[in-house]
Amino acid sequence: MKVFVWILIFLATFSVMEFMAWFTHKYVMHGFLWSLHRDHHKKDHDSWFERNDAFFIFYAIVSMICFYSGAETAFWYGWPLGFGILAYGIAYFLVHDIFIHQRFKLFRNANNWYARGVRRAHKMHHKHLEKKEGECFGMLVVPFKYFKK
Repeated sequence: MKVFVWILIFLATFSVMEFMAWFTHKYVMHGFLWSLHRDHHKKDHDSWFERNDAFFIFYAIVSMICFYSGAETAFWYGWPLGFGILAYGIAYFLVHDIFIHQRFKLFRNANNWYARGVRRAHKMHHKHLEKKEGECFGMLVVPFKYFKK
């Protein structure tokens, strides 16, 4: 029974992280922490790292706190929470940083309807280089209007 509860918590956490990605992107990255996110839309440096990477670090720390809490306290569900956040972070990194932005040269030839839709949606977001106007959405759930043949 405990394994079933772990799986439910993991899946719920992974799903909630898609909402958190949307919320953080719309109200934090394009809000009061635009100064960290700006270089993601308009690169103003030569470094491979972006100030925007601070958001990955924040969620990695949250995940590690959940792991620590699960290991060192009676907060046993820290483990599935931490793994849900970690799994979403890996999925987000694969889709956003590797597949869309090609920070590593992988998945370049993916050309199915889902790949085209995700790329099209992200391109529409990035056509706005300023804080306002850019449509914000999660990375794994993209509005259907971008999935054209």
